[in-house]
Amino acid sequence: MGIVLGFAPWVVYWILLGNVPFLAAAVVALVLAIAAVAVGPARHAPGRTLDIGAAATFAVLTVLTLVVSDSFAERWLAPLSFAGIFLTALVGVLTDRPFVREFAAVGLPKDIVDTDLFGQITRRLTWLWVAVFGAMAVSSAVPPLVRSDASILDTTTPLTFVCYWLIPFVLLAAGAVVSRVLPDRMAAGAGDITRRTTFVAYSEAAIDELYYLATEHVNREVGPGQEAYNVQVGGKGTPLVGDESRQSWPATYKVRERRR
Repeated sequence: MGIVLGFAPWVVYWILLGNVPFLAAAVVALVLAIAAVAVGPARHAPGRTLDIGAAATFAVLTVLTLVVSDSFAERWLAPLSFAGIFLTALVGVLTDRPFVREFAAVGLPKDIVDTDLFGQITRRLTWLWVAVFGAMAVSSAVPPLVRSDASILDTTTPLTFVCYWLIPFVLLAAGAVVSRVLPDRMAAGAGDITRRTTFVAYSEAAIDELYYLATEHVNREVGPGQEAYNVQVGGKGTPLVGDESRQSWPATYKVRERRR
């Protein structure tokens, strides 16, 4: 549900575009985006990347709608909106804030969110959406580049309605279907997740003492009915600030159902 709300300003804009005046469509989408940016921190909502990107996109589109001609708006507003969501997703993944991770992390324990598996899945899925949005932008740019009289209101010319609407929304639906497998992939790979933690030990602790302390620590972290296994201790500890007699040691482990 969260990711659907994150897409809401764009979806509403695309629905309204061509059915109401262009300015009304842009203003409604901008109001939704600004509302999401404003209330997000208060309710600890995910999707800050999409919210901020939507606000920036529809602020630009609102200004453009006021200053450009009707013919320019009919040709380019749809491609520019697709380009806006493409750039939002691209900037997010390049700045290590992939929007898929923001939504997928909701309700999951921190030790799952911090794993390499979770990061890889959400990063790859975000790149998938980047590709989808990029292809949508390219498809919608074909009519105005090919025809000087192209218009999103034209429903009789195949090139126009296929490239402006049909291909982009088929791609959008395909992206949504692929995204649906994310929870299943995460659940299927949960047993193979390598989790990270740290524990404290005295600087003089021997290796067997370190493994004992690491095992005790990770078993306190796992949930009821589970047990840690394949516990590994890092090669170097970090002295604690103000207490050099103790060190913080890194450790990794996996989790399985407790054996009876």
